[in-house]
Amino acid sequence: MRKRFHADRSGATAIEYSLIAALIAMAIVVAARQTGSAVEGLMNRVADEVTEAGQ
Repeated sequence: MRKRFHADRSGATAIEYSLIAALIAMAIVVAARQTGSAVEGLMNRVADEVTEAGQ
């Protein structure tokens, strides 16, 4: 039984896949935040231009 326990790697594989999934999720969150900030800056710039053109 002890040999079988040491040979079983399914738990380690599940942990590895969980860590990979967590890293991918973090990368998606970072990319989404940066994209959101860029879009917000663009929209503010457009709004300023429209406001100036209307005066």
